[in-house]
Amino acid sequence: MPAGTVDTADAIWHPSPNFGPRRDGLRPVFVVIHYTAMSDAQAALDRLCDPTAEVSAHYLIGGDGTLWQMVREQDRAWHAGAGEWCGLDDINSRSIGIELDNRADHPFSHPQMVQLESVLPQILNRWQIPPQGVIGHSDMAPGRKQDPGPRFDWARLARQGRAAPGLVPVMAPDLSPDLSPDPTPDQFRAAARQVGFTAPVDDDTLLGAVRLRYRPWARGCLCAADMSVLI
Repeated sequence: MPAGTVDTADAIWHPSPNFGPRRDGLRPVFVVIHYTAMSDAQAALDRLCDPTAEVSAHYLIGGDGTLWQMVREQDRAWHAGAGEWCGLDDINSRSIGIELDNRADHPFSHPQMVQLESVLPQILNRWQIPPQGVIGHSDMAPGRKQDPGPRFDWARLARQGRAAPGLVPVMAPDLSPDLSPDPTPDQFRAAARQVGFTAPVDDDTLLGAVRLRYRPWARGCLCAADMSVLI
């Protein structure tokens, strides 16, 4: 095994050919969480290491908690695709990608979450990334991606300081601290942008992305509760 290849102690090194250098001297400032939406971890591992698929991630965590590393953290894995977060693009060059073995139709297992909770602090400490930098694929690619989906327990990570809960951004000039029972789309967009949702999408797509992260059970039109997770 090449020196420095495995960045997390208990990872199984399973190299993928699908990577390159980070562009323009960029370094990781985000961690992007995905689900695989495949039948099992082996199928996901095969695809993430298939040169014809042209996709990869730095880590894959199986349902039983097994951890594989496919790309060195200092390299650029191909996991995020087009999108934007906090006004920044080329998320692949700015992030570490973690895939979770999950078909997208069932809860994430306890061993898998325990492993994720072990891996995240190591990555965050190594690259000095704050908890606010841990995001979902759907956060930076709203409408295009849904992972890690409504079953992912963001609140569990937030309680441990491994991800951000609903945040307290600096108030936009036109946004009152008193929550209106009928917030406008412009008010909601201003608050969402300050949290990090800056991808250029329509109002309904933005609302769906924010709810997927903070209120996955919510339905219907924009309401004060949607604003409350941002303010």
